[in-house]
Parts: sequence; C-alpha cells; structure tokens
Amino acid sequence: MSKPRAKKIKLLLFDVDGVLTDGTLWFFPAPAGADLAKREAALGADGKPSHAAPSRAFVEAKGFSAHDGLGITLARLAGLKTGLITKRISETVALRARDLRLDHVYQGVSDKVEALEEILKKEKLTAAEVAYMGDDVIDLPVMRRCGLAVAVPNAREEVKDEAHIITDHRGGEGALRDAIEYILQAQGKWDRALEEYVRARSGRQS
Repeated sequence: MSKPRAKKIKLLLFDVDGVLTDGTLWFFPAPAGADLAKREAALGADGKPSHAAPSRAFVEAKGFSAHDGLGITLARLAGLKTGLITKRISETVALRARDLRLDHVYQGVSDKVEALEEILKKEKLTAAEVAYMGDDVIDLPVMRRCGLAVAVPNAREEVKDEAHIITDHRGGEGALRDAIEYILQAQGKWDRALEEYVRARSGRQS
C-alpha cells in the first residue's frame, strides 16, 4: 500500500522538533547586545526574510543527526526535493536548513496545510507527489493531505495510527534518513544515488 505511494513522491516535507531532532529544546540567554532578529540566520533558504524572526531574548539550541544530513544529500542527488514546516521559530533551524540546502523552509507556521498549498503552487505539484513526516497532532492535517504520511517511532499514537509508514529510527536519530531511503528504494533510485555519492568522494577513475 505504501510503496505505490512512495513511487510518486517528488518532494519530502517534515516537521523539526521530534522529527529532525529528538524533541528536546535548549534555551540560552542571548549574548549582551546581540540582535538576533537582524542576523542572517533569520533568512530563509532562498535568502529572503523567513515567515517570522527569532526572539532577541534567548538562543534556542537543538541537536541534529549527521545521518539525516547525508540523507538530504542523497535525496538531492536523486532529484528528490526537501523542506521543513514548523510552528516554532529558531535561528538554529535556519542555520541547519541552509547547511542542508533545503528547498523550502517555513518557520512560525501554525497552519501547515496552508504552507503546503503554497509550496504545491510554487513547485507545480499535486498533494499525491508530496510526503510529509511528523510526530504530533499538529501534523495530522497536512499528513492527511499528502500522498505519503510518515511518522517516527516517538510520535504520538494518533499520528502513528494514520501514518502509511513508521521509520525504524526515532526523531533526531536518523529518522529522516529512513524516510528518504524508503522513498528512493521504492523509486529504484537509492543504489544509484549512493554510488554517485561514494564515487564523487573517491575520485573519478577512467
């Protein structure tokens, strides 16, 4: 049931807290005189102002998995676009999004379906061509709208009940990599993307 859905996917969107991270939030006081709202990290992946600016009073820190980062690279090699939609606003997320070269970055979004519809128009895709990965009930409306709904093992039961697939790894521990691998394998692109990645870093030989 889920593999035919995965074959159609051209774009993978995901939540951040609990999916790209383990859900833990770390807050640190902002350095004296720091103006976080004016920092470059407040910009989206396209260099334009994001939907909302981070707080000036504190710095929010998160931990990310290197496995997910490599997964994004493999997805890009295979032609799969990626992006995040999150309710929270974090400079750390903006930094990570630019590091991963995500195609779409939406922070400070409470209506994730509205963000999805905007992305669909930009990409000229149908909802059936989009996968969404979430962990809590705020993700359910957009998961129901997309062609492939993915949940992490640490997701709320209501979310796992409606997911087409549940990853082996928990959020922040390589769950996104699992979803990417599943989609690319279903499309017959995983081995080729992996080989291209390894070859590029091993030096081309005639």
